[in-house]
Amino acid sequence: MSKLRLAVILIIGLVLTPGLAPSTFAAGQVDVFDFPSEEMESRYRALIDEFRCPKCLNTNLSGSDAPIARDLRTTVWRLLVEEEMTDQEVRDYLQERYGDFVLYDPPFKPGTWVLWLAPVVFGLIGIWILLRMVRAKPQVTLTAEDRARVESLLKAGDR
Repeated sequence: MSKLRLAVILIIGLVLTPGLAPSTFAAGQVDVFDFPSEEMESRYRALIDEFRCPKCLNTNLSGSDAPIARDLRTTVWRLLVEEEMTDQEVRDYLQERYGDFVLYDPPFKPGTWVLWLAPVVFGLIGIWILLRMVRAKPQVTLTAEDRARVESLLKAGDR
């Protein structure tokens, strides 16, 4: 088989393989917003980096191509530019509508105690178990027959 034929087969295979089509490698849609000042744009960028995408779980709004993230980026822009809210007012607005989940750094309150304390509790339990395992001395008990054999081996070694 010629090298050209092999190259054509590989290219066709890559194009037809689900998940590897050229559209997969294309960049996501870019939001184009007009900002009245550089300061407003930097506030916007900081805020969309601060909020979690409700669909993507562990991706912020700036890194997500999900439709909900696009809508939330538009909402943040509208709140900053058109409604002239402060950063804290934008945080409060999104938190009120999406709950503490939208925040990467949820507040410490009764509903989020588990989020904050679980890693500490599990870490302490892990350290306690590790210390117990290290300090535990195995109990070796020898039968009378085993003791007699050990003594005979020790006596044989002394000669």
